[in-house]
Amino acid sequence: MQVLLPAGWPRPKGYANGVAAHGRMVFVAGMVGWDAQGVFHTDDMAGQVQQALDNVVAVLREGGAQPGHIVRMTWYVTSKREYLEASAEIGRIFRATIGSFSIAMTAVEVSALIEDRAKVEIEVTAVVPE
Repeated sequence: MQVLLPAGWPRPKGYANGVAAHGRMVFVAGMVGWDAQGVFHTDDMAGQVQQALDNVVAVLREGGAQPGHIVRMTWYVTSKREYLEASAEIGRIFRATIGSFSIAMTAVEVSALIEDRAKVEIEVTAVVPE
């Protein structure tokens, strides 16, 4: 995996501008903060992020991938304010669960998610080296 940073651009905080990779691609659908049985255990933003990332890791493993293979993430959050207020805890959770910020990432505030109780939904693309 190669992080793409055009000459003269400042290094982004918490993500990469782009990533180039070669290998078998694994796509993970949007994961929300419920468990494997579809049960939410918290309405806390950071808690739902933890569960959503745990779900991402479980699906990656099923596809023969691991967090280090992630090249792209898209986050949909229902409250920019809640996300920013929990950003320190979310960063800690992210580092403990995923481990790397060399990922092309996008975060978007949305008015709602399909699951009414969901505060975050995270989708991922990973590339497993061949």
